Amino acid sequence: MTDNVVIGPLDLAARVDEALDVQAHAFGLSDEEVAVRRQIVLRHLTYPGARSFGATTPDDRLVGFVYGMPNDRRHWWSTVVEPYLRGRQLDGWLDDSFVITELHVHPGHQNRGIGRSLITTITEGVAEPRSILSAIDVESPARGLYRSLGYTDLARRVLFPSAAKPYAVMGAPLPLPRRG
Repeated sequence: MTDNVVIGPLDLAARVDEALDVQAHAFGLSDEEVAVRRQIVLRHLTYPGARSFGATTPDDRLVGFVYGMPNDRRHWWSTVVEPYLRGRQLDGWLDDSFVITELHVHPGHQNRGIGRSLITTITEGVAEPRSILSAIDVESPARGLYRSLGYTDLARRVLFPSAAKPYAVMGAPLPLPRRG
């Protein structure tokens, strides 16, 4: 890994503020948005099968993180995306899927393979045969990464109540391909 960044298990509850600082830099979040997301992350970590991994520098600075869990149709995210998937007869993707809830790399460390390493690491060894996620519905390096890993668009123009921009829901069979 470039910059001697190490990918490994992350105690996200203990390092939630560092992780959200990475997300704030990557997404341009306000302090108020970070405070809301903090509560969401901590709640998600109580769900069965939740996992998290981090990318740390030799001085133990967190520069990227990913977390996810087996999908549950009763969770808020699923209830929002389900009608969009059902409209395309793809709502079966909500069953037996591992959802990538958040994946962020600090802008100063992007385009170095860290995001790829984080997402392939978190999905390794999960019981589910496929993975789903949502990403802002624009052509971006993140969407390019997901496509390179086998994710395809399941639904586009998905509107989340609190989001200003539409999202795309993407899915891929597991395991994800590893490069190099």
